[in-house]
Amino acid sequence: MKKLLLASAAIAFGATGAFAADVKMGVLLGFTGPLESLAPPMAQGAEMAMKEVSDSGKLLGGDTVTPVRGDSTCIDAAAATAAAETLVTSDKVAGIMGAMCSGATTAVLQNVAMSNGIVMISPSATSPALSTMADDGLFFRTAPSDARQGEIMADEILEKGIKSVALTYTNNDYGKGLADSFQKAYEAKGGKITISAAHEDGKGDYSAEVASLASAGGDALVIAGYIDQGGSGILRGALDTGAFETFVFPDGMISQTLEDNFGSEVNGSFGQVPSSEGEGHDKFLAMAKTAGFDGTSVYAGEAYDAAALMLLAMQAANSTDPKVYKDKIMDIANGDGEKIYAGELAKGLELIKEGKPINYEGATAVHLIGNGEASGTFREIVFKDGKMETVKYR
Repeated sequence: MKKLLLASAAIAFGATGAFAADVKMGVLLGFTGPLESLAPPMAQGAEMAMKEVSDSGKLLGGDTVTPVRGDSTCIDAAAATAAAETLVTSDKVAGIMGAMCSGATTAVLQNVAMSNGIVMISPSATSPALSTMADDGLFFRTAPSDARQGEIMADEILEKGIKSVALTYTNNDYGKGLADSFQKAYEAKGGKITISAAHEDGKGDYSAEVASLASAGGDALVIAGYIDQGGSGILRGALDTGAFETFVFPDGMISQTLEDNFGSEVNGSFGQVPSSEGEGHDKFLAMAKTAGFDGTSVYAGEAYDAAALMLLAMQAANSTDPKVYKDKIMDIANGDGEKIYAGELAKGLELIKEGKPINYEGATAVHLIGNGEASGTFREIVFKDGKMETVKYR
């Protein structure tokens, strides 16, 4: 009788996919810290891709995908490292969608990913230093480097006739990298930086920093900071004292929080953020709306693409081992086969299973260059009547 029951159980298990497994994927973002308002829609974007793949039943032997969240904090390298170690050693994730900020990403890559052979695809770490950092072929990103953002920002400012700016940046890898890239590009094109000054996050009073910026002068103030931290403090101080009337906002400053907290106070100010347009982007926005989150939020689409790239690469490698599927990621992103957009992951999995190449476009027109980073396009925004409006894509 016991043998009969065991045989029946084996048959039932086989009918539902005896070789199916649950693939755990890390979602490592700054759920607390200076960009905590951006993390939830980014996580939802990545987890939407994972659910799409799970629901398709087409990953490998019918594998399901389970996201496991970790908090990188953005500003605490030790906390980011500890969170990543937990994901890898305790949760046994097959890859990490993240980290979020450049400093945390660097710490996790060097202290956890490389020593454990774990693939990381960051949707938002933009420091130019990551382009040349040793990574054993394990690190990729779906957001373009700040070397490119610096060029874009310089062009925008000069096209508006602004020939001199004051510049402040958050004192970390992201802020310093973007500030250096922008200053180099802006000055090379004839612009003048009246002052380039770092600011620390977490302070209650930024009056001294604002006073220094105001004293240096300039036709606008560039704030390469974080909207949930020092960048917001600098902006509030500059507005309250009338130090500047026009502000330039890079990606770390652009979110719904900026619109909600400052609105019409920054009318005429402008900035840029990695984004795209087209079929994949439109499909992603519709999916996000159905799922109940804002798909236009900064880096939400890039997070979807980061997760999708890893899962499609697993299918191409016929393995969930990151040491194996890492070599398929560039092929998936830059293939010469049929284009796969957001919402078409089941189709992509099926084509790969049939041995056919795909060209993953996803939500953000993915194209990886160089050392596994995105070439990327940027959405230029301007504040009008208290609202962020898209001007064009560059």
